[in-house]
This record gives sequence, structure tokens and C-alpha cells, in this order.
Amino acid sequence: MMALDDIRVLDLSRLAPGPFCTMMLGDLGADILLIEPPPDSRAGNAPGSGRGGDAYNALGRNKRSIILNLRDDEARAVFYKLVETADVVLEGFRPGVVQRLGVDYETLRQKNPRLVYCSLSGYGQTGPYAGLVGHDINYISIGGALGMIGWPGQPPAIPMNIIADFAAGGLHAAYAILAALHARDRLGRGQFIDAAMSDGVLYLLASSISGYYASGGRVPEAGATMLNGSIPAYNVYQCSDGGWISIGSLEPHFWANLCRVMGREDFIPHQFDGEKREEISAHFRAQFKSKTRDEWFDVLRETDICAAPVYGLDEALRDPHNLAREMVVEVEHPEEGRVKQVGVGTKLSETPGSVRVPAPAPGQHTDDVLTGLGYDAEAVASLREAGAVA
Repeated sequence: MMALDDIRVLDLSRLAPGPFCTMMLGDLGADILLIEPPPDSRAGNAPGSGRGGDAYNALGRNKRSIILNLRDDEARAVFYKLVETADVVLEGFRPGVVQRLGVDYETLRQKNPRLVYCSLSGYGQTGPYAGLVGHDINYISIGGALGMIGWPGQPPAIPMNIIADFAAGGLHAAYAILAALHARDRLGRGQFIDAAMSDGVLYLLASSISGYYASGGRVPEAGATMLNGSIPAYNVYQCSDGGWISIGSLEPHFWANLCRVMGREDFIPHQFDGEKREEISAHFRAQFKSKTRDEWFDVLRETDICAAPVYGLDEALRDPHNLAREMVVEVEHPEEGRVKQVGVGTKLSETPGSVRVPAPAPGQHTDDVLTGLGYDAEAVASLREAGAVA
């Protein structure tokens, strides 16, 4: 038994946020069916979208794939049959597209009132920006996150596409879908989820927003607050080998331990003292230059200090703790053999998740799905001949 092995999801999404959402659901057992566009469709997969049959593509794992040309009436009829027994539909188009395709919530709920329908978009289905195009960098800009990241007097530091696409987008949508499925058990009907990445960014900033209002409107600036680099206790330091180590000694006892290791117990009363800040930072910078990054980590981890080496991704994937937590796993691919992928982050004691199969090739399961819906070989051939499926 797996936590979500009774849940069927139809995934219409293309770019990273949607596939990450359904990867999470699939890792926990949900049956994920990708509804892929024809290869020559304008709505096809974009570079880096995390779709297709790449052996190492974690975003496509634990999923099946059917190619449907939803602009075709017969293909839509196939999709409607799938909706009748589905629990969830996820789409990531710009507002208005699903209405034009005839696969919007109001249409589909008539066919399956228990359906949970999630529209995952940049700015949501309402509001003055709803129709705007965008990517992660734009959503974290509108949401106020990008302006806090970096150092004073420097351009904002762009943090990959983790915050909006994956956290405020995919993770936010998965959480909303599970909440709606739980509510369905009590209401007896599904509902529509309007998941906006710009909303999700602001949601992630709940603590910062609380501080802003509580302070009477003090704006957290890049490198100028306690948690983004303004104090020596919560910062990064370069070591003798050029590597960096992160320090997060906010609590007084951790700070005291750090000061002792740095040979300056006299700094203990001055953790948040603005007048001593540069003196303390200069001393710490000099001290950390006396050993390599890994030497410092060995020292600090034994002295009850919040510290960690700043890894490149290759190092993170070799770290013994990450390996012990099974955050690197292997999956069997029919052509490449055993390949490595990221493990399942959610650890459940009774119904653990797993990586069962690699990403499918687009349309790999078209015939199987159609046969399961009752189409015979002649009907499948006719649909293919008409360009409704591929």
C-alpha cells in the first residue's frame, strides 16, 4: 500500500512547476497520466521542461504518457472518458486556454462532480496581471523575495528557479490538491484550485511580512537583516582552500560556543551590537582563512555550533548524510540500465514513497490507455489516422 495509490491524476502541465507537483504525488503512489500534445504542436514541451523519456528525468518518473491533440473533437472525447474516473486534473496553461480547448473546470465538473481541478499559473486566474507571461524570476520579483536576496549595493542574486517554480508552484499545488482531496471526503464533491506562483511566493514570506507590519513598515533589504547576511552569527565565510562555510548561530548558547572557538569570548555579549559588527566580522573572516572548509566543519560539528559546508551540487550528492537519508536512489531504465535520481523527500513510516519507473517516452502508453477505455484496435488505428492521438 502507498499513501496515494487510490488517486488518479491527469496531468496537462508542461513546464517545471506542474511536473514537479505530479512527481511528488506520483512518488507517493498516485497514478499519474501525462496528457501530452502532438510533437508538432505549439503547446509542445519546451527545453528543460522536465518531460519526455530522459532516463535521468526525475520530473517524469512514476508516470504514464498518452498523446492527445485536444484541439480535435475525438481526442477531447477520449479525455472526457478519462475524466470520468479521474480524481485530479492539473493544468498549467495561461488563463483562458483550457476554456478554448474545452477542458476547463466548469466543463469537466459536469462529467465528474468529484473532480479536483488545479490551475497552476504565474499570477492566478484573476487580478490585473492574470494574463501576463512570466517565469520564476518575475514571480519572485512581484512577490518581494528577489529584492531581499544578495548584498547591499549589489544587484539582486538570482536563486535559480527554486522559490517560485518548485516551492511556490509545484509544492504549493501538491499541498492544495491533497487538501482538496481531503475536503472531498467530507463535502462529497471536488473543487477548483487557483494556484498562483506569485501568491505562493508571498505565502512563503509569511514571517517577513509579519515583521514588516509589526515594525511599522520597515522593509527587509538585501544583506541588511538578521537572516540575510547582516550579522556575523548568520553568515558565510571563505576558508583557506577557497571553499565557504555557513554559520547559523542565532541562539545565545550557539553564539557563545562560536566565539570560544574563534578565540574571542569577549564577543559573546555583542552578538547584535551594530558598533562591534565589523570588528567581529573581520576577526571571523581572518580566522576562517586559517583552515580549509572541511577542516572547519569537522571542528564546528563537534562543538555544538550551527554550521555546514557550502556545497556544489556534486558535493551534496556525495555527502554521507544525504546518502544515508536515501536522497540519491537508483531506478532501472530499459536502455540505460541503473540510473541515479533524487530520492523521495517525504518520509512516511507506514506508506513510504518510492521511485518505481523512469520517465516515459511521449505517448508510450497511448495504446494501453485507449484499450483500457474500451477502444478496440480498429478504433485506435482510426484515432491515430485522424491525428487525434499519437
